[in-house]
Amino acid sequence: MVALALMPWVARSGEVGGWPQFHGPNGQGVAVGGSLPVGFGPEGARWKVAVAAGHGSPVVVGERLFLTGWEGGAAQMMCLDAASGKVRWKAAVPGEAAAEVHPTGSPAAATPASDGERVFGYFPGFGLMAWDMEGKEIWRRALEVPLVVNGSGTSPMLAGGKLVLCVDQQGGKSYVMALDPGDGRVLWRTERPGAVSNYTTPVLWRRGELAELVVSGNLQATGYDLTTGAARWTVGGLEAVSVCPSPVVGEGALYLMSRSLGGGAALPAQMEALLMAADGDGDGRLSRSEAVPLQKDGGFDFFDRDRDGFVDKREVAEAVAYLRRADYGLVALRDPAGALGDLSDSHVQWRHQKGIAKVTSPVLVQGQLLVVQEGGMVTATEAATGRVVFEKARLGPEGAGDYFASPISDGQRVCFCSLRGVVTIAEAGAELKVCHQVKLDSPIAATPALVGKRLYVRTRDQLWAFGE
Repeated sequence: MVALALMPWVARSGEVGGWPQFHGPNGQGVAVGGSLPVGFGPEGARWKVAVAAGHGSPVVVGERLFLTGWEGGAAQMMCLDAASGKVRWKAAVPGEAAAEVHPTGSPAAATPASDGERVFGYFPGFGLMAWDMEGKEIWRRALEVPLVVNGSGTSPMLAGGKLVLCVDQQGGKSYVMALDPGDGRVLWRTERPGAVSNYTTPVLWRRGELAELVVSGNLQATGYDLTTGAARWTVGGLEAVSVCPSPVVGEGALYLMSRSLGGGAALPAQMEALLMAADGDGDGRLSRSEAVPLQKDGGFDFFDRDRDGFVDKREVAEAVAYLRRADYGLVALRDPAGALGDLSDSHVQWRHQKGIAKVTSPVLVQGQLLVVQEGGMVTATEAATGRVVFEKARLGPEGAGDYFASPISDGQRVCFCSLRGVVTIAEAGAELKVCHQVKLDSPIAATPALVGKRLYVRTRDQLWAFGE
């Protein structure tokens, strides 16, 4: 059982029980000892409360539930009673909204993290803050406001007694760092100058006494020594920009996924000439208004490397060359043990490009990697071999639409939530079987949380609790 296999991870990573951070224990999306409810609906909810808007997922530790939000032009941390939904406390956060590009983004996109004594929040317009369980501020650390195409999507995570944050952004300013959860002191910081805007959250990959922090980003994933922050290895095969899915570990391997631009091979051979043909005034550069093909999803900001508001021929050539290095798909990396350097040729176990999601992270359930992509289509891959068990199975009559929330599991069934506000509970084996489906009254962009027999779902401006 996957849930049983995760228990040593939870104990050794320094995490508490419950659902302590983005995508659950170690970001794997599997609730240890959990049980997804079925047969629920809006009328039979245990409770429903109005909350400040945001895309951050609920975090549940003990009797407390934590949530970030954005209201009245300011960010906040909220603490609710997990049993009743009653607000215990709210704390205001200084700073303003970081620049948002994507219309579906949110200034409160990060999920909190909690070690059972404190709760931590990352707010791109300010930085990191920590509170005790009663809402008293413990420390704050202001950080430079990042320039992230489409807006920040990363979340803080806890690993081995450290608070970890990865900030991938434009301008060669990306970094990953570890802090002391007690006082916010920086234990190490490692620059990632080659990384650009990504939206992933790191995971801990522990094998015996070796503990590595794995960060998925553009073109490659990197394994960092958890103690020192030193980069140990890399593996290629990922997209060039805007990597969203976070890694998954299990079955003795690491699994990576990306599909943002569809791979460098999809770029037209004459892309440079096609882009520069839009230079209407003939000055040898493209303004934002001229660069119509680059106006979607932060494309102009990616090409405009020197941030002067124009894209010239040199920047187009550099960006196109960079994009051509990209790949995409689902990649399995076997345990590198003590191996260092580029592992792309030596340790890749398998890879394929079927049923790849752009935003959501995979979930590993009973030896299968499950991925949900746009349109509500699910693909299952046998983790050990890379064999596709089924591809693009549809999530029932109401399961179409886009998916930003990553799937979660109780070790047997899987929960999928769509931007249309549809919650689907399904079982996966040789084929996909939909067990229950219900439509709520607003979009779901946040990954849900599962603790015991209770499922917590955040819609645009409400938080729901279903189950016992």
